[in-house]
This record gives sequence, C-alpha cells and structure tokens, in this order.
Amino acid sequence: MSSYESSRNGPDYERNGERGENEYDGPPGMDANGIIESNWEEVVDNFDNMNLNEDLLRGIYAYGFEKPSAIQQRAIIPCVKGMDAIAQAQSGTGKTATFSIAILQQLNVNHRETQALILAPTRELAQQVKKTQHQNITT
Repeated sequence: MSSYESSRNGPDYERNGERGENEYDGPPGMDANGIIESNWEEVVDNFDNMNLNEDLLRGIYAYGFEKPSAIQQRAIIPCVKGMDAIAQAQSGTGKTATFSIAILQQLNVNHRETQALILAPTRELAQQVKKTQHQNITT
C-alpha cells in the first residue's frame, strides 16, 4: 500500500496541529493529518484529465467543484473502471461526489431501465446522495 498526504483547508486544519474538541481522528487507514492508504497508484489532479463525459464535466463545474479532493483524485478513475473500492475519509472530503461522478459517468441515458442502485444506511445520507446527484448535474 502507498500513502499519500492530502491537502486540508479550513479552520479545523489551520490551528498548527491543535485538535478541536469535536474533531474526529478519522477511520482506520486514514489518520487525522490526511494520510490516505491506497493500492491505486494513479492520481489525477484535474477533472478535465479524468476522461469524463463533457456533459458531466459541465455539471461538476456548475456544482461548484474546481479541483478534485484527495479522495476524488484517487478513487474516481478506479470506480469508473468498475473496480471495487472502499473509501473511508472524514466528513466533507468528497466521498459522495466521488461515487456519484463515477456512477453518472457510466450511465447510458438512452436506456430507461435501472442502471445503478445506491444503498445508504441512514435517511440523512440517502437525502444527501439524492441532493448531490440531482442538483446541477445534468446529462
């Protein structure tokens, strides 16, 4: 496995290493400093270089994304290629957008039957997924 350091922004990460009282340490495989363990070596630091559909790219930029997060740089391509993936990261790192982009890339808009099924463990997460996939992302 390789380790990559992700860049973190925002007030929680600009305290010179001091942890906030509610700050989460992160799941196994990713520490609080943003080290990502992966067996996927390819890192794509730009949505334009991911070979995504033009309509999907327009939707990504319309949604407000400018540059893929660390997890998106490493997980979108293997997911689009149909590889199994487990992505554990702190809240707000772009996991939902990662798998949403991968699914939308693979959809054939000319087929009317079900092409993807997303299961979520909570109603809140299901609503977040629905919002992410329907707001400004068009094909």
